[in-house]
Amino acid sequence: MFRLDGKIALVTGAGSGIGQAIAHLFAAQGARVWVLDRDLQAGAATVSAIRAAGGHAEFAELDVSDPVAVEAVAKKLPVVDVLVNNAGVGHVGGLLETAADDLDRLHAVNVRGPFNLCRSFVPGMLGRGRGSVINLASIAGVIAVRDRLAYTVTKHAVVGLTKSLALDYSHAGVRFNAICPGRVETPFVKARIAEYPDPEKAYREMSSTQLTGRMARPEEVAATALYLAADESAMVTGSTLLIDGGWSTGK
Repeated sequence: MFRLDGKIALVTGAGSGIGQAIAHLFAAQGARVWVLDRDLQAGAATVSAIRAAGGHAEFAELDVSDPVAVEAVAKKLPVVDVLVNNAGVGHVGGLLETAADDLDRLHAVNVRGPFNLCRSFVPGMLGRGRGSVINLASIAGVIAVRDRLAYTVTKHAVVGLTKSLALDYSHAGVRFNAICPGRVETPFVKARIAEYPDPEKAYREMSSTQLTGRMARPEEVAATALYLAADESAMVTGSTLLIDGGWSTGK
């Protein structure tokens, strides 16, 4: 079950963290993976690791916020079966700590990025009458997260984008779903925790937000992406799948 043999998958932000875990798992399950990342070194390292494990992977450098660059990549790549819009950026702060430029920066990557990729790759899926688009949103796309104003706004937008696309195009054989992780133990999160005066205390407090008492691993989010990419999830579209350890239920 959940094999991706013969499928071509494109994963943005696959140089590290969740995107990297998704790229590795997809390749292990038979997909030919295109790794997209604006970090040339990180993206190339992901490709090398996948190939070393016997998988198929190619790399393309890309800033997802640039529609011209996205379209240029789309002209070079074959039509894809699975599109994972994982690339994203964060920001800490409430209204008074968030400048207009901060909101614009997050919107450019978190919202316009998935929009740009869908504009370039969904037409090919529609032409063949099949495809799966997976947008990485966040728990902040379902509930408000304290001191994460810009992030919460943009991740709510990702959920709205996903539902709108599902409503408009799922009848044509293309599915659109969003994954909403809680706190995940990625290199980005680890780096932020290291900045606290007491990193161990910060880690415990962040982990305790989730009923499971721990952060998710990138591989656990990747497993959900695999399900949504596979043919077994053919009846799943317009959904937001929570991988939040129970955070959204409240405590």
